[in-house]
Amino acid sequence: MSRFALIKAVLGPIMRLMFRTRVEGVENIPGDGPVILAGNHLTFIDSVIMPLTCDRQVMFIGKDEYVTGKGLKGRLMAWFFTGVGMVPVDRDGGRGGVAALMTGRRILDEGKVFGIYPEGTRSPDGRLYRGRTGIARLTLMTGAPVVPFAVIGTDKLQPGGAGMPRPGRVTVRFGEAMEFSRYEGMDRDRYVLRAVTDSVMAEVMRLSGQEYVDMYASKAKAA
Repeated sequence: MSRFALIKAVLGPIMRLMFRTRVEGVENIPGDGPVILAGNHLTFIDSVIMPLTCDRQVMFIGKDEYVTGKGLKGRLMAWFFTGVGMVPVDRDGGRGGVAALMTGRRILDEGKVFGIYPEGTRSPDGRLYRGRTGIARLTLMTGAPVVPFAVIGTDKLQPGGAGMPRPGRVTVRFGEAMEFSRYEGMDRDRYVLRAVTDSVMAEVMRLSGQEYVDMYASKAKAA
């Protein structure tokens, strides 16, 4: 049994009991081949709950501090987060975005599932913010389809993304796969990148029911 299968077998029933998780549209995720899961990001536990609802393991970028802790606690955190599919990347440097993009491309080139939050950070107020174009670059460079998803309710269970989440109801909703082969070879065209990104975010908004803000979440946080 893989580490992911073990974690899912242990945490899956606990998650269903604690969060009364409702999963819709998971059959939209292809059973094999590269695929990008792109969705909203409300709080820290999104990255635990969403992957555990999928049959295939979802790889996603995480802060390297989650796997570099000291002592027993640090080793346990590293074992858990890498087990559920987190790939640590130093995103604080000037080339953090490039490193994340190249890591995503490598994962997709290996035929795996890559999860991404196009907003680039957690929503500061529960609304859906403008997507960054890395999602478009990935789908155009690799040809991988995009399955949009929405996590609903986690912000009420873990406000601010810190501390132990409280019990409640969570819905994870997956939309139909989107493909952008008509834009093949245009991954450097900024107008195409923006159009692809906006079409993905429109689907995420439809699935989540969130209010959309045409501003980057990072800018809203800094205001």
